[in-house]
Amino acid sequence: MTQTTDHANGANVTDLSTRRTMLGAIVDEVVIPDLRTATMQPAVFEEEDEFGPVLPPWLRDRNAFLGTARKMYRRTKFKACFHALRLPLYGVRWTRRAIVGLGRSIKTGWVWAFDLEGRQLRKHTADSMLGSEYVRMREQHHHRVKLRLWSALATSLTGTVGLAIGEAMSPATLPTTALAAFVTLGMVGKPADNTALLDTAIVPLSVELTSEHLNTAFRAAGLLGKEAELVIVQPIMRDSMDIGYTCVLDLPKGGGKKAADVVAARDTLAAELGIDEVQLMVWRIRAGEGGHAARLGMWVADDDPYIGGKSASPLLDLDFFDVWQPIPFGRNARGKLIGLSLMWESMFFGGLPRQGKTFAQRITAVAAALDPFARVYCADGKGGRDWKAVSRIAHRYITGAETDALKAFMGMLRELIGEMERRFQIINGLSDEVCPEGKLTPQIAKRYDMPPVFIIIDELQEYFSALEQKEKEVALELLCRLARRGPAAGFILNLASQRPDSDSVPTKLREMISIRFSVRCVDKTSSDMVLGKGKAAIGADASLLSAEHKGVGVLVTGPAEFDTVRTDYIDLPAFSVICERGRALRIAAKTLTGDAAGKLADLAAPQVTIPAILTDCLTVMRHATTMHTSELLVGLAGLDDDAWGDLTPDTLAEQLTAAGVVRSSKQVRAGADGANLAGYRRADLEAAMPATWNPNQAA
Repeated sequence: MTQTTDHANGANVTDLSTRRTMLGAIVDEVVIPDLRTATMQPAVFEEEDEFGPVLPPWLRDRNAFLGTARKMYRRTKFKACFHALRLPLYGVRWTRRAIVGLGRSIKTGWVWAFDLEGRQLRKHTADSMLGSEYVRMREQHHHRVKLRLWSALATSLTGTVGLAIGEAMSPATLPTTALAAFVTLGMVGKPADNTALLDTAIVPLSVELTSEHLNTAFRAAGLLGKEAELVIVQPIMRDSMDIGYTCVLDLPKGGGKKAADVVAARDTLAAELGIDEVQLMVWRIRAGEGGHAARLGMWVADDDPYIGGKSASPLLDLDFFDVWQPIPFGRNARGKLIGLSLMWESMFFGGLPRQGKTFAQRITAVAAALDPFARVYCADGKGGRDWKAVSRIAHRYITGAETDALKAFMGMLRELIGEMERRFQIINGLSDEVCPEGKLTPQIAKRYDMPPVFIIIDELQEYFSALEQKEKEVALELLCRLARRGPAAGFILNLASQRPDSDSVPTKLREMISIRFSVRCVDKTSSDMVLGKGKAAIGADASLLSAEHKGVGVLVTGPAEFDTVRTDYIDLPAFSVICERGRALRIAAKTLTGDAAGKLADLAAPQVTIPAILTDCLTVMRHATTMHTSELLVGLAGLDDDAWGDLTPDTLAEQLTAAGVVRSSKQVRAGADGANLAGYRRADLEAAMPATWNPNQAA
């Protein structure tokens, strides 16, 4: 593996990473360097260009140094605790060695004192009939034994006297001497086979990651040629939390591979690195961060980062929340806070039951509850206790999928459509200066009484399966209109289903929802049903999660933007407390409405139905007073190709006439050249709308 080095300036590019502050994160992490704005630093030694940096990477970066220091501390602490727990065992082993050492010492002393080592030589001399030599050796033997015995006696007496004097001077002399003797005898009694006294402390910590490991893994995964090597942009180093390694890499040119290929092959790459898929994060670094199509960031965790204690939601400690701000949703593997900006968006939750899907969906409801200016509609198809607390704040609350509940469900959808069209009448009548983007803003919401609307529908498949086919088609059409046009009017659709196949939750509806979240699924096909077609192929695969990953799911926020998130935890008692707090906020702000205020919907009253063709035509013409028929047809097809793609001028005229549109003139002047062609006037379409609001009153 090679490193990208700027030899002209005598500096290593890997030393030039810039620091970025991650908003909302609790920990300071090593982040992706912005190499476009990096400032080159002069080398300390001239030889550094030729021989490389003098200091290793972990000493050249503060976060890397802290991560390495924490790793050493954790390893040392683990080993100390490991051996401390085994001290009694080690004491027994040393005592056994000391006993063996005592025996060896006595044997050695006996042999030395009585000169037994020369016995064989004396016997050999006697057997060889060497009389004079034998007599001489025998005399030496007696002399040597006598001298050694007196030496041993003198040594013993001296030691005893010295020990007595030492004991008299210090009571610690005897224990210290005994301990020294014990240690010495243990050393003497060391086994002949050199069996270790201490057990080996295997630190259950880390995945070791080196350049060789990465090159081998990339080659095995088919992402790197046999002779090619990855290029290090940011060196492999420990992150500041000391829970894994981080680095930034470039794929070599000429290999025909790009960063997106590596992201898609995450599971294969994890297998080659010998880790679980959830331990590996791979992301493409875009041009805005100093990257390109072949640059990617990698993070390898020491262990499964999603298994551990539950993380309480920060919303639990708040007295008020503004839903126009990102909603704290959870944290990814590296501890980064993930927030959801749901205004002008819609969201879908899916996955297997009892894996935390409802808990995750509840987070957005908590945010809505803490904003007294947010309006909540809730329908629980399962009819359990999960959403009962919402009834304290909900404008409409429906539970179950029985006959009465189905009637209330359809009434709620029609009520929402009517409110959405009322809002678009107001928005379409505003000037471009007041409403430059054609959608709701905080200022418009406050001035014209259009609070953000959270539409929470759990177990949506229960409603679709219980409705008659005709009513099901109507419900689907109404939900599609809310998903397609509602976000611009402040409607936040929040749907959930276990397995959203084409029968339980039609694809037409799912494809209109921008943000997806899936807990564990049984296979890639089920994961794609929730997260979107082809998402598993680019790495967003909820089937990789295990049964232990409760509350963990894959969050998709864009065509190629996704992350695996452990959601914040909010249990039912806490949810009930939050809803009571939200009720008190609404009472104080005088925004408690609908069912929660005791004003139930009158299902017997005639429902105002606004044809979809009329509202969609007004949407296309929102910035024009007149429009040619051909341009209107193109705009309708772009808005909803499934519904309006086959319209012709004649069928358009028929549907608008059926909707109550009376054309004051079939020819209109429109376009840059002011051509007089067949078309429509926006005033004629507005005249066909129910008289609930006069556009001239918007000022």
